[in-house]
Amino acid sequence: MEKSGKIALGAVGMLMAASLLAMRPHSAAPRNQRVTQAHLKLAAISPESRRDVDYALLDARLKQLMSKPAMVGMAVGVVENGRITFLRGYGETLAGSGDPVTPETVFRWASCSKGVAATMVAKLAEQGKINLQAPVSNYAPDLKLPAGNENRATVGDLLSHRLGLYRNAYDNKLEEGQDPSVLRSSLAQLNATCAPGTCWSYQNVAYDASSEMVVRETGLTYEQAVRRYLFNPIGMTSGSVSLAGLESNRSWARPHSAGRRPEPLVDTYYKVPAAGGINSNIKDMSLWMLAQMGEMPDVLDNRVLDTIHAPYVVTPSERGRLRKFLERVGTAWYGYGWRSYDYAGHHIIGHRGGIKGYRSFILFDPAKKSGVVALWNSDTWQPGGLEFEVMDMLYHLPFRDWLELNKSPEQSIAAAPAEPSDSGDGGR
Repeated sequence: MEKSGKIALGAVGMLMAASLLAMRPHSAAPRNQRVTQAHLKLAAISPESRRDVDYALLDARLKQLMSKPAMVGMAVGVVENGRITFLRGYGETLAGSGDPVTPETVFRWASCSKGVAATMVAKLAEQGKINLQAPVSNYAPDLKLPAGNENRATVGDLLSHRLGLYRNAYDNKLEEGQDPSVLRSSLAQLNATCAPGTCWSYQNVAYDASSEMVVRETGLTYEQAVRRYLFNPIGMTSGSVSLAGLESNRSWARPHSAGRRPEPLVDTYYKVPAAGGINSNIKDMSLWMLAQMGEMPDVLDNRVLDTIHAPYVVTPSERGRLRKFLERVGTAWYGYGWRSYDYAGHHIIGHRGGIKGYRSFILFDPAKKSGVVALWNSDTWQPGGLEFEVMDMLYHLPFRDWLELNKSPEQSIAAAPAEPSDSGDGGR
């Protein structure tokens, strides 16, 4: 049923007020926004859906986290049993400004954007427009690989980082300001590290060939396609894929170094939007997680979700990055734009992201329809571990101080880094 953006957002506002989650409507909501079941899920907070997570403890832990010197602002969302049960902002959008982070504050997703690109390509595959097992050269002519491997690597190999390139190939050149389309063509000058499909190595420049596919097959810009096929149907009114989209919001988080020093906002990774270009507030990231859990089958059906979440390749190095969680973490895999893990006998799905001045994560159990998302505006990985504290509550596991809030820096094990990005410490 079609409603005007004003009516739809008014309905959402009433529902959220009724559930004690009143938030200001977004200033740039599109007209004719569909009123979906996603909006109803914002208000469906019930005692039954709160039985696992201790929200008072979670709030206290987050307040303690925000007292750490490297933290500036943060937003966190939790979904339990297919319902959004927690949306809260902490700290400031700009250090020393007094401007509070709220659930409406927009952040950058960094490498969590890869799941959007993979989902978009999988939807096009479901429509018969892309064959995931066909050579990537059929759909992204700008991408050239060593030894003509673009004619051997499949679309699926691209989405799962199995192109036979060294890690983060040409990210340095991208950060120098070189054109990403030219860089994708220049990848042919490198030596292959393995045959396509036989080894895993994380990419940004090459991965953005997926946005080229979307543009060619839809006739739209990448942002237009993502909005039309994903964000609008899901109800993600704050979702955007550009620097202008970030800055147009009434509340948006400025980037900071780990020392709370404001950093200049750069557009480097907006130039590879499939790899790191998504922005949104925490409410919309929570809606995105709901859709990935299978709670919006009219937008993302089980075939698409099974395709992108499947564990295509084991990534042993991920366990090294998650070494402080090895008590719980078993095998780690990569799918199409998504990681997955065996965590204390449960199969969970997620991703991390890091771009200069921003960090993010998403982690959920699709069987329990429960998970957590977080966005923050500094280079620190101090919040790494929050996701596992929430998962431990969901699984009734013994408490572990995964955030290491009660340890000195000398006692702490370094948290998992972000996925490779323009800050040099990356996103994975």
